[in-house]
Amino acid sequence: MSLQSVRDFLGLHAPDIEVLESAEPTATVAAAAAAHGVLPGQIAKTLSLWLRDQAVLVVLGGDARLDNRKFKEHFGAKAKMLDAQEVVHWTGHPVGGVCPFGLAHPLPVFADVSLRRFDLVLPAAGSIHSALRIEPERLARITEARWVDVAQLPA
Repeated sequence: MSLQSVRDFLGLHAPDIEVLESAEPTATVAAAAAAHGVLPGQIAKTLSLWLRDQAVLVVLGGDARLDNRKFKEHFGAKAKMLDAQEVVHWTGHPVGGVCPFGLAHPLPVFADVSLRRFDLVLPAAGSIHSALRIEPERLARITEARWVDVAQLPA
């Protein structure tokens, strides 16, 4: 159902975007980058977080880490990860396949500026074997994401 919900979402908002399926799991940044022949930073990882009492998604470059100080400064609260059951409940996607498309529940989406370093990024597409290629600005537009600066890039 998760992969299909992403396909349905894309059919409405970006029918020209193709879902890429891999025979090998791409649930980690390293595996996804290797499978798709891109830099780890181009993998758009989606974090499922609690912001006070609301689930939110933050999409950031695969080589970036959530910067707790920046997050707290921006949102006025600490980030707390959803557990695996909460992730599936709120997003409809399994851990490793989470993306901001085809969600089970409407959630606020935030796109970190770390994505803007690349012309194309590859978020998961609802399963641990799927992804898609999309421009960061388009990802933000079709998911109604707000741009934030809450990540730390590698040194």
